[in-house]
Amino acid sequence: MSHLPDPDSQPEFYQSVATKRFFAWLFDIAFISLLCTVAILLTFGMGFFILALIYAVISFVYRVVTIANGSATLGMRFMGIELRDAFGARMDTGKAIAHTAGYFVSMAIPVLQIISVIMMMTSARCQGLTDAFLGTVMINQRA
Repeated sequence: MSHLPDPDSQPEFYQSVATKRFFAWLFDIAFISLLCTVAILLTFGMGFFILALIYAVISFVYRVVTIANGSATLGMRFMGIELRDAFGARMDTGKAIAHTAGYFVSMAIPVLQIISVIMMMTSARCQGLTDAFLGTVMINQRA
C-alpha cells in the first residue's frame, strides 16, 4: 500500500469517496437497466423471461470493459473517482475481472455487502471488502 496516496498526508484523494461510490453505483445501475431494456426490446420482449441472466451478463461485461479501459465505470467517471491497484496503477483486464467477480460475490451474499459498505464508510482508504482483498482503492481522480 506504500505506492498509494497516504490518507493522512493526502486526504484529498479519499475525500467523499464513499458517497461518490454510492452515486456512481446508482448511475451504473440506471445505465445497465437501460441496456437491459434495449436488449429486451431487441428480443421482442422474449428477453424478459430471462431478465436476471441478461442483467447479470450485461452488468458483468459492462463493469469489466469499463474498468479495464479506464479504471472506472461510467458512473465512477461521472463522479470523478477511479480504481487503482496496490501499486497505484490503473486496472488491467485481469484485475477488472477479479474486482467485478468480487463485487458479484458480495452482492450475492447480503452479509458480505453490508460488511463491505461498513468498511467503505469507516476505513481510512474507503476500501470495501473486495478492495481490501485485492489491495485496490477508489480515489478521487487527479486534476
